[in-house]
Order: sequence, then structure tokens, then C-alpha cells
Amino acid sequence: MSIYTKLSAIQKELFVPKGQRNDFGKYNYRSCEDILQAVKPICEANGCVLMISNEMVSINDRIYVQATASLIDLETDTMIKSVAHAREESEKKGMDGSQITGAASSYARKYALAGLFCIDNEKDSDATNESKKEESSERKATPAQIKILSEKYTGENLNKLLETQKVAKIEDISLKAASEIIDKLKKMGDK
Repeated sequence: MSIYTKLSAIQKELFVPKGQRNDFGKYNYRSCEDILQAVKPICEANGCVLMISNEMVSINDRIYVQATASLIDLETDTMIKSVAHAREESEKKGMDGSQITGAASSYARKYALAGLFCIDNEKDSDATNESKKEESSERKATPAQIKILSEKYTGENLNKLLETQKVAKIEDISLKAASEIIDKLKKMGDK
């Protein structure tokens, strides 16, 4: 498989919901960390590794963080890159210089990843379209999610999970439910 075929497979499988909420601006969004959490197992399953780097660049006397997201095929060492920029504010209330740079870095990285994996950053039509909302809730867990759940749930625990989710087999768990369960597992693992 070429790296382009692998990238296409990753793009097809990748789903990153806007699970973060900005209460001040009253909108949902996805973070760089959300994208990385979702894409890493898919990259691994496709024999690829993802790398992100930053560089400070000057454009028209302004300082920008230039983030480069690189997808590398482990079989052939071929690479595809996506670059994004975020301008550092000269100052921002309540932030010191390193925090300003960190915020610009996170923003640039997020958009470099969004460009590489064709993640839509427009407003979700699911919020206003009932048929799309129903279709979205019917999406099944991804193969990467199924693998994680299969490793964590066996025997009686698996039966309880299937009963709770009202499904006959683990592959029938919805994408949303699988994401929520995996998030809870990760939080429990951090404690």
C-alpha cells in the first residue's frame, strides 16, 4: 500500500467529535490533544507514525509558530506533510510569554493535523439537521475503538457492557458510546 492509500484509510476511519466546550463563546470545538488521541491508534494500525514539529518564523515582521504534521509510512519511509501557522500575540491578559507561545503552538498544531487528515472545522450541521443527527448517532465504533474495548472487556465484564449498551456484539456499540467508554477507562487509568 502506498502512503497515500494509507492516508486515505486513516482519513476515512478518523472521527474526532467536538467534545470540548467554550462557554464564553458558546461553541464546541476539538483540541489538538483530541485529534492525537483519536488518530494515534489508527496510524499504528495502518503502519504509520505521526510526528509534529514547531518552528518560529518571521513573516512581515510578525512572529508565527509554524507547525508541521508529518505522516511517515514505516514500511517505505515515505512522508506526507501539512504545515499551519499561528501568530503569537504580543501580549495576552493573564498569560506570560511561554503561555502565549504554547497557545499559538497548540493552535498551529491543531490546524496542521486538520489539514493532513482533512478534518472539517466548519460548524457541525448535526446541530441543525435532524436526519443528520440520527445518522450520526447510528455510526458504529471504529476498528481501533473495538480493539481497545475487546482488550479491556472480557467474560462477564463484556456481557455487562453489551447489556448496558443494548447490543448483541461489541462491533455494534455506537461511535459516541465507544468514545465515552474509552475516555472513562483512560481517566480511571490516570488515577
